[in-house]
Amino acid sequence: MGPLEGKMPETPSSETISTKLQRIANQSRRVSNEALTTLSHYIDLPWLREAFHRTRKDGAVGVDGQTGAHYAKNLKSNLQTLLDRAKSGTYRAPAVQRSYIPKGDGSKTRPIGIPTFEDKVLQRAVAMVLEAVYEPHFLPFSYGFRPGRSAHQALDAMWKGLMDLRGGWVLKLDIQSFFDELDHRHLQEMLRRRVRDGVLLRLIGKWLKAGVLEDGAWHRNKSGSPQGGVISPLIANVYLHEVFDLWFEQIVRPRLRARAFAIRYADDIALVFAHEEDAQRVLAVLPKRFGRYGLSLHPEKTHLREFRPGVRGPDQRRSIDLLGFTLYWGKSRRGNWVVRRKTAKDRLKRSLHRVHEWCRRHRHWPVEIQHQHLVWKLNGHYAYFGLTGNSLAMHRYWHGVKRAWRRWLDRRSQRARMNWDRFNLLLARYPLPPPRVVHSVYRRAASP
Repeated sequence: MGPLEGKMPETPSSETISTKLQRIANQSRRVSNEALTTLSHYIDLPWLREAFHRTRKDGAVGVDGQTGAHYAKNLKSNLQTLLDRAKSGTYRAPAVQRSYIPKGDGSKTRPIGIPTFEDKVLQRAVAMVLEAVYEPHFLPFSYGFRPGRSAHQALDAMWKGLMDLRGGWVLKLDIQSFFDELDHRHLQEMLRRRVRDGVLLRLIGKWLKAGVLEDGAWHRNKSGSPQGGVISPLIANVYLHEVFDLWFEQIVRPRLRARAFAIRYADDIALVFAHEEDAQRVLAVLPKRFGRYGLSLHPEKTHLREFRPGVRGPDQRRSIDLLGFTLYWGKSRRGNWVVRRKTAKDRLKRSLHRVHEWCRRHRHWPVEIQHQHLVWKLNGHYAYFGLTGNSLAMHRYWHGVKRAWRRWLDRRSQRARMNWDRFNLLLARYPLPPPRVVHSVYRRAASP
């Protein structure tokens, strides 16, 4: 599940905006047990302009069909009108356009909601305010969709924690349809504990009730926040900060017999316990805790597994999957047990399937254009999966891309067959970048 916004170059107003964001964060720290009542005044024309520049212009269009380029043609007027409507309460949140993306192995799909471009800009503006309010209070083990934090940091924290404990009992949680089942009433109560600004709360309420447009029919949302909305990841973090993070840190951990820690990336949660008894006790109360807030755990995908060197669980597995990687015990060059990481089998299979389908659909494109796109795909894969110790899985992906490309080049013409000899000559002219380690533990260790 991911947002549609991206990183944009800073604008001349960024320094002023940064000062305002710092002011909000400092105010939030000073009154940590009180709600902030005056926040919407920070959202002015320069603030909206910064939100516009932070919003992706090449994303999918919403129900009005308006693109970022079209909106930019009359930017100042559009932003001023948007500001006036947002502040006066006359802004009407448009329905989101329902779309579906492949999920897992491609046999299932995941629904996402695509807001209009103007709605994305306003959501980004509000998210900037709320992020400054909540960031000082989010806990260190929360990594998803937060500034300066990443999935790789979550993986590193998991690795360090497991190595420090020398393994343990790993409880992997799977929240069923989290973004669809998020309870609006509970969310609004949580927001009001920290934010009492009527303008912001009113806008969030409108987005939650905007509904979705699918096949020309409008459907009302009784729960949930559409994946694809700019503000949805922040809302998810606020919700799970209350439901899980604070509960685990303040209520659960002090009552455990031995050490334990948690890692959360959005709605992907893993807990590690030194003692099985602690793990079993927490597992027993988790359904009740999540059920109190309208959420449920998937009975088959939520599992407890012993993860120690040389130990196999009842299912004969001694590995755990997290954020697209499989973590398992292996021996170092010195013969010591260490936690290793490799691309998860299902993620590798899914990635190769997508490349295979892309090559099939675009086999008639000019070879140089195909090559350019495949280079982008390979570099993107390495940017995420290029961890120390994952070379074998990356080489499998690299060879899989080459096989898929040759296969569909071979099928685009009955006359000119693309056998491996010809394909190797083509690769000499259009080489595909080999695997490389982007996130090296050795480079980090050598850094001062």
